[in-house]
Amino acid sequence: MNWAQQVDAYCERVDATFWAEPVNALTNAAFVIAALIMWRRIGAGKLPLARALTGVLAVIGVGSFLFHTYATAWSSMADVLPILGFILLYLYAANRHFWNLATWPALGLTALFIPFAAATVPLFARLPWLGSSASYAPVPLLIAIYAVLLRRRAPGTARGLAIGAALLIVSLTFRTLDMPLCATWPLGTHFMWHILNAAMLGWMIEVYRRHRAAPHA
Repeated sequence: MNWAQQVDAYCERVDATFWAEPVNALTNAAFVIAALIMWRRIGAGKLPLARALTGVLAVIGVGSFLFHTYATAWSSMADVLPILGFILLYLYAANRHFWNLATWPALGLTALFIPFAAATVPLFARLPWLGSSASYAPVPLLIAIYAVLLRRRAPGTARGLAIGAALLIVSLTFRTLDMPLCATWPLGTHFMWHILNAAMLGWMIEVYRRHRAAPHA
């Protein structure tokens, strides 16, 4: 694989220069801002998994910034891998503390995300209007499944997860519309994916924080 190969996948990019996507690049600050806000909300020395999630959230912003500036195959990996890391870490935190599972069962259940995604991504890919967003579509589905299953055990957490799933669907909508609307809106809509996704990921950490602070936790 040519790791230096250029990637041109977004409406805003019109050439291969570093600042060809200034809005897409700079809106990644939303991830860092969300991480800083959540870091302060968690409090010093508390909830190590929440702390780890805020760290990964900040890294998502850095990785996405690299992708929307360098726009190469290697920077694409810097964009995608932290997102996958956040998903897996959040699933582990949810399995440990939403379901009160021990470490190894929680890890085993977390690992099932890989076959879940492998089975559902091809199904979502059959929807031509989803485009590359099909690879993310299993995530709001899984969040919604957790919300339904937790509605009696932890109704507040279930509502929070449902809000998170809805936020992610809205942000995915903006990601999906980026190229289809490019002819009429040259700036594109991908930057809204960054802003709304940062808010959604910060909210998901808040849902976890509130669950841990609740009496049932």
